[in-house]
Amino acid sequence: MFYVGCASAQVAINQTEGFGEGQELVFTYLQQFYCTHESSDDLNHNGKVAAIDPNEFQRPICVVGHQPTIDPTGAPISQTERLWVIVPFFGNDKNPSDAFSQDLGNTLIQLFGFIPEAFRKHPTVPVQCPEPGLPETAHKGKPGTCTMHTTRLDLGPVLAKMGKVPANTNVFVPSINHSHILDETEKPAVWWQILSVLVTDPNAWPDEEGTKGINSIDALRAAQTAHKAGPDTPTNFFLFFGARREH
Repeated sequence: MFYVGCASAQVAINQTEGFGEGQELVFTYLQQFYCTHESSDDLNHNGKVAAIDPNEFQRPICVVGHQPTIDPTGAPISQTERLWVIVPFFGNDKNPSDAFSQDLGNTLIQLFGFIPEAFRKHPTVPVQCPEPGLPETAHKGKPGTCTMHTTRLDLGPVLAKMGKVPANTNVFVPSINHSHILDETEKPAVWWQILSVLVTDPNAWPDEEGTKGINSIDALRAAQTAHKAGPDTPTNFFLFFGARREH
């Protein structure tokens, strides 16, 4: 196990923006995130399942690349609404100090040869998390944060699949810069499972208003077909929010 690093305009302090069907959406969060640990899981890879290892989930391990069978309500995961989180995994920055931390920057350069926009303190593309806040308020999201989100992710399974780290290795990083895609535009507050997608072509990244780039599920699928974005990657990470059109 090893650790690297620590930790457009928002409508209110408990809201973020998103895109759906080519429109700008507002998400209103009513409670904190949830990262499912099933009793048979061993997400800290110490040889003990969660049922006999309470230390595993006193701080939830939010894993990218791990699919639970149930959501926070106990319902089968197949019945859970889905939120696609798109991640800007491109760039040409090789200055480790531009990353969330110097150690993280050094690690990213070692693994990938550059600092992806997803891990920059000041990304050069618009992202919906961390939330930028409003000019008239003091609130502003810090790198690695977003309202009611986890501040830490385990990327171990994803990096292991890429051949970057051994299997069953925890790789904890601050929550990455990202934007949101829904397959609908209006929904009362429910639990949403996060599906992560790495966008590898900057030309596919949406502008702040969502007038171009990935601004819908159809646009996301087109980008994936054109090899401008990676496949859907499941997580055990859930958010509780309602969605509506911004305008």
